[in-house]
Amino acid sequence: MTTARKFSVALVQMRMGADPEANFAAALARIREAAQLGAKIVCLPELFRTQYFCQREELALFDLAESIPGPSTAKLSEVAREEGVSVVASLFERRAPGLYHNTAVTLNVDGAIAGVYRKMHIPDDPLYHEKYYFAPGDLGFQAVNTAAGRVGTLVCWDQWYPEGARLTALQGAELLFYPTAIGWHPAEKDEFGAAQFDAWRTIQRAHAIANGVYVAAANRVGHEQGDILGNRAPGAGLEFWGGSFLADPFGRIVAQAGHEAEEIVMGEIDRALIEETRRNWPFLRDRRVDAYAPITQRFLDAASPDHK
Repeated sequence: MTTARKFSVALVQMRMGADPEANFAAALARIREAAQLGAKIVCLPELFRTQYFCQREELALFDLAESIPGPSTAKLSEVAREEGVSVVASLFERRAPGLYHNTAVTLNVDGAIAGVYRKMHIPDDPLYHEKYYFAPGDLGFQAVNTAAGRVGTLVCWDQWYPEGARLTALQGAELLFYPTAIGWHPAEKDEFGAAQFDAWRTIQRAHAIANGVYVAAANRVGHEQGDILGNRAPGAGLEFWGGSFLADPFGRIVAQAGHEAEEIVMGEIDRALIEETRRNWPFLRDRRVDAYAPITQRFLDAASPDHK
């Protein structure tokens, strides 16, 4: 792992079309572009190979899944090696017949797989039918070494849970990546849209502050109906809100994309700022680890001996 004080990261905010191979080719091109801009590590959006297919439950869509290592990791490894850049990529993993995961792979500059993370928190909401497709992750929260630095990756719905961010940061992650596919239901956007986006950004900025780390979220843009080679979900679809951003350990927005355009968001990680922030806000020092055992309970009912 490098000992350089600073390094640059890139978040790829992109629009997905109906052709998975065209999406994949576009993602590879953006990794190369980000590397040429000076990025040492590049993060792609969640499930970037296709439009967001979880808008409906359909058996045939399991055919989109692939093994890890597999065809996608082989091509991503080649680009990482050629460009000398680390890559975080979210894939639909076929682990065994009938067993699938929403999985993020971290590739190092030599093309080797540095880490595999399976999404831990699986949502089941209107047009987000992920429990139908994905088993919960069983590899735990992880931090891994890359040539750029020590990073942790969580995926989309994980971003609402402070426990995941904390456990990843406690393993020495300097930067938390959140590859994401999140957007508005069109009928709700006018009433709730601004508040939803603000809540999404706020919770992740809070992870940065509470743990004294950088946080990076890479989202997609565009209106989608889960179109896969002409087969689409019924209904009005989803409008993915973009807004990919990098926040520093003080919670400040270092760089952020807009809501509609494809962009490569570039930002700098400064290890000295992590140290400085943690010295002034010593949250890790002051944690009462002796008092947190009840956090493993689903809920503390009034009759529970842990309820005070």
